[in-house]
Amino acid sequence: MSDTDDDQELGITESKAGQTGKWYAEVVQKAGLADYAPMGGFIVTRPRGYAIWERLQENLDQMFKDDGVQNAYFPALIPESYLEQEAEIVEGFDPEVAWVTHAGTEELEERLAFRPTSESIITPYISQWVRSHRDLPMRVNQWCSVIRWEATDTKPFFRTKEFLWQEGHTAHRDEAGAWEETTTRLGQYEKLYEEVLAIPGMTGRKPDHDKFPGAEVTTTIEALMPDGKSVQAGTSHYLGTRFAEAYDLYYTDEDEDEQVAHTTSWGLSWRALGALIMTHSDDQGLVLPPTLAPEQVVVVPIWQSETKDEVLDYAAELAAELDAEFRVHLDDRDERNPGFKYNEWELKGVPLRIEIGPNEVEDGEATLVQRPDGERTVADRDAIGEAVQDALDDVYAKLYAAAEETVEERIHEAHGRNEILGTLGRHGGYVKTGWCGDEACETEIKDQIAAEIVMLPLDEDEEPVHETCGVCGEEATETAYFAKNY
Repeated sequence: MSDTDDDQELGITESKAGQTGKWYAEVVQKAGLADYAPMGGFIVTRPRGYAIWERLQENLDQMFKDDGVQNAYFPALIPESYLEQEAEIVEGFDPEVAWVTHAGTEELEERLAFRPTSESIITPYISQWVRSHRDLPMRVNQWCSVIRWEATDTKPFFRTKEFLWQEGHTAHRDEAGAWEETTTRLGQYEKLYEEVLAIPGMTGRKPDHDKFPGAEVTTTIEALMPDGKSVQAGTSHYLGTRFAEAYDLYYTDEDEDEQVAHTTSWGLSWRALGALIMTHSDDQGLVLPPTLAPEQVVVVPIWQSETKDEVLDYAAELAAELDAEFRVHLDDRDERNPGFKYNEWELKGVPLRIEIGPNEVEDGEATLVQRPDGERTVADRDAIGEAVQDALDDVYAKLYAAAEETVEERIHEAHGRNEILGTLGRHGGYVKTGWCGDEACETEIKDQIAAEIVMLPLDEDEEPVHETCGVCGEEATETAYFAKNY
């Protein structure tokens, strides 16, 4: 097979700047992350895609455990009577709930919902485990899948009827403790995006009409994609006492008086993988930060018949040394030429390639090539570990800087209906303006350009950016961030 044929087999045919949706789907499939399932709205996550999810999970799970969160697991099926105890949950999720009505040929006495979220099955059990103020705070988390039967086109990791996530659920003595929990988890999501995914996030809260069903406050972290659309990257909810009252979650205080608990829930899904792919990848394929890449380094030996043995021995020794500290793959396949290997590993997103040829062997060196931009450096063999670490740090810094520039260039102020619509239409990104708090003003923009209020400032007392609403002209009470979103 020639280099040209190899390139055609591996290459991404769509452009990120042109057909973004088709480009994204092609990257997901050709990089070996996921395939489409036979049922519309579902995907098959391939080992490479799942390995990236596992590394994200490990990072976030450790943050939770460091704060005393314990993992548990609850049934995927929830009795209808449990779901109905909290009216807003039913109202909020009913159009998307998948119901089990039969077991074999027998009709069930009570319908079972496949969990769209788990407050209605977890809170009743926390209520059994909590008796006294000494039992609080109680923090549990589960890693699982949920099903929400959305009527939408499948977009792997961004929009699927079934998706993987974590959902944390906690109970506290009072509002102060529950609110601290809410903001702590939001901060951990922000840390995950900035320190693991190399994506800057913006934190805020959702408007009342877009809160999680039954929540007092929904906080959010939003990530801006290169195409100007926002991703709801994770949410953390202060639920107040509504769920506790609905599911009898009470405790006795120091005076033996009965008190109602305050609860929270918080979740982050594999939508984070969608944001990762969309943010960093390019027309050559997937780009991964070293923190999440299944292989951080690929070593590619380059030989002719007369130098094969010495090049392979040198490359194998170098790879074995690096493997003690990094995730390393030695690509010593005989049936593929170096050009094919370069293209394949670029497509799969490996952050760093090390090329070893006769010259490197003779000089006691290694050539390091960074994935994001092809920057090449030559490192001494004796200092290869330090050189690799420096290169991987450099890759992460480049990815973060590029993503940060995207955000900084796409936050605009606008005032007046036409100016808001025009700015969103020309530039995308976030448009911040004064807002009166009336959902009708959001609807007016949404109907025209499919953009909505994705975020309000976390601080409810923050002065609005304009004195009047950017849509209706009435007095503004908030600063609203409008954007198109995934």
